[in-house]
Amino acid sequence: MTSEQAPPVGTGAVAEPAALAKVVSRQRAELDRLRDQVAVSAVVERAKGALMATTGCSPDAAHEALLQRAKAGNRTLLEECWLTLGALMPTAPPAVDPVTELPAPVASRKSPVPPGTAETLGRLGTALVHVGSPQELAGTLLDHLAPGVGADAVLLYRRPPGHGLELIGYAGVDATLAAQWQRVPPLSGFAPLETLKTGEPRWLEHFARDRQDYRLIDEPPGRWLSRAWLPVTTGDTTDVTLGVLRRQDAVFGPAQRELLRAVARLCAGRLTALDAPAEPPASDFSRTVQTVLDALPGAAVLLTPLRTAVGEVEDYRIEAATPNAVDILGRTGRELVGSHILESYPSVAGESLWQGYLKALDGEPYEGEPFVHEEVVAGAAVRAAYSVRATRLGDGLLVTWLRHDLQERQEQRLADMQRLGNLGWANWNLMTRQVTWSSQVYTILGRDPGRGAVALDLLPDLVLPEDAHALARAVSELARTGGSFDVPFRIRTGNTVRHLRAVAEGVTAADGMVVEVHGFVQDLTAQRSAELALVDSERAILTQRGVLEAERALATRLQHALLPLPSGPVRLCGLRVEVAYLPAQAGVHVGGDWFSAIELPDDSALFVVGDVAGHGIDAVATMAQLRFTAKGMVTTGSSLTGALARLNFLLLHSRDSQSTATLVLARYQPAEHRLVWAQAGHLPPLLVRAGEVRRLDRPDGMLLGASADPVYESAEFRLEPGDRLLLYTDGLVERLGEDIDLGLTRLAEAVRASEPGSLDALLAAMLEGERRDDVCVLDIRVPVTDAE
Repeated sequence: MTSEQAPPVGTGAVAEPAALAKVVSRQRAELDRLRDQVAVSAVVERAKGALMATTGCSPDAAHEALLQRAKAGNRTLLEECWLTLGALMPTAPPAVDPVTELPAPVASRKSPVPPGTAETLGRLGTALVHVGSPQELAGTLLDHLAPGVGADAVLLYRRPPGHGLELIGYAGVDATLAAQWQRVPPLSGFAPLETLKTGEPRWLEHFARDRQDYRLIDEPPGRWLSRAWLPVTTGDTTDVTLGVLRRQDAVFGPAQRELLRAVARLCAGRLTALDAPAEPPASDFSRTVQTVLDALPGAAVLLTPLRTAVGEVEDYRIEAATPNAVDILGRTGRELVGSHILESYPSVAGESLWQGYLKALDGEPYEGEPFVHEEVVAGAAVRAAYSVRATRLGDGLLVTWLRHDLQERQEQRLADMQRLGNLGWANWNLMTRQVTWSSQVYTILGRDPGRGAVALDLLPDLVLPEDAHALARAVSELARTGGSFDVPFRIRTGNTVRHLRAVAEGVTAADGMVVEVHGFVQDLTAQRSAELALVDSERAILTQRGVLEAERALATRLQHALLPLPSGPVRLCGLRVEVAYLPAQAGVHVGGDWFSAIELPDDSALFVVGDVAGHGIDAVATMAQLRFTAKGMVTTGSSLTGALARLNFLLLHSRDSQSTATLVLARYQPAEHRLVWAQAGHLPPLLVRAGEVRRLDRPDGMLLGASADPVYESAEFRLEPGDRLLLYTDGLVERLGEDIDLGLTRLAEAVRASEPGSLDALLAAMLEGERRDDVCVLDIRVPVTDAE
């Protein structure tokens, strides 16, 4: 589409295409503004309806009254509407000004707004239009009060039936603190409750004194050094209080106090709208009609007449609506259900449309001529043309309508598509040098719309120098051949870099000359950031995996060097000893399980099985330290309990090790067939004798490295011919999510069922699936005969 300057067109003249293009371009620029105006109209019409209901005046008179009040109070029309909704709920009509014959302003609104706060109140009044809950209201208030008042937190309390207080909205405090103060009983000295009782604000500006006089919401103590609590009066009741908390230790100045009072009055109107009475539940008939309407195209609603005590229709409630139904306020489909006609459009009362509805209720179908409906929003008129049909359905009306401003709807859909897709369209007329951008293009490029659009050949000047050449080459080729391009590039906006994409194609004349280029610009920053983050994450994972694999390989080599395994069963002091060591299969770490089976100088035998907490190089190093130290201590004459005490001291005071370990030591005297053993937090040995399997009772002993003053004791018993003794680590019996006693019972049953001398078969029966920990086993047997 091209855009060019067109001469003025007189009455009845046919608009030239260029002039139409200019109109469309101007409409696009005004879409956002019109959307906000349409949203605001709901508030204005609700305030007009409130005035009409309480004074009996006409729609025009109600609108004029709101304008006069806003002017007298130096407020915007929207502020006045919120004040009206919050305070104009008397049971009797208010006084009428004898001069203007309009409702007189409420006396409570006559207090002037201090200089410098009108702008804040104006912005807040507009922001309240989009507030849908007390929680959102608290966040909006904090955003607007932080600059002028220094607010750091905002709280909204409501007094429910039964007294006490209930927190209905908060901002600037964490959810944990809000949950603690969610419901407050009627406590004395609680400032929000005192504010509601007296109807007067509480200004807590001296923290040390206030902490003695009041129960303060403060976590951690001293976080908020000054605070204010103000009553929010809706109609004749005061059930809500607004709290503003600050970290600064300062008083609220006169201007700040008056601003907060004005904000509390604005909040009353918003809360009144949020607290509108709930509509009665839909009837079975309404639900059936809604099911049908859900499957229909176009715009249609089911209206139920609301009648007075004498049977006259005073309003209509929308009971069901088609998904494509859209009203002038921008509400669609199910959003319309429950709303009232006069509540949103009081100006239709008494008009031909209203009379047509009444005739349709009497059984005469109504089909009106196209008409223009106008709503006044912030002093600007919003118009839309409609054709309406109504026919009776049950006790209500089925109303269908056609909105004739289709171009506006198409433009709205186009704007929504651009926003959701984070892209904007652009058009360059190479003949007239006219350039047209959608508003989203300015947003994506970070360019002020006041500076205007950029010519196609100057577009590369906006990108980073390293990307400019590729884009310039693509633009030049497109202008020469009329083809297309799809080029990624980057721009800098402030301190950030955006990743964008430009797609364009040329339109050629009959002689092949490129006369126009149209395309779009898309912001791919989020996608590109995710891709880069994924690449960095994958790179980090590969690097970490490499480090862990290298650590595992090193730890495995160290373990094999420090803990050599015998090739088969060995003989020690007349005992047959078989060793099994199986590393873990899960993960990339090497554990700290270890064993020793050696003959001592006094012809006795030492058996050790241990397990160091942790994995990797540190665990292997600690294992080696304990293994060789234990052998050295017992070899040089230390008792088993003495060796455990010294090993515990070693772990506690080692700079290079902060881990713990379990250990079992056993010393066998062959002359007496006596076995003395001690343990440090280790699983008990398993003794097999005459076909019976039992766990040995453990002597006292805490795991190594856990206490500076542990107690270790020893136990002893005689080994008889045919006995079998198993020393093992927890990897043999532990399973994820299973109690250790079940594993010990399973081991006893597997030992009872296995054949003597079949350690491999025992391991196969105990270890199923993937092992998450190392397994170390010493299988000690006392031969029955010397030949065994």
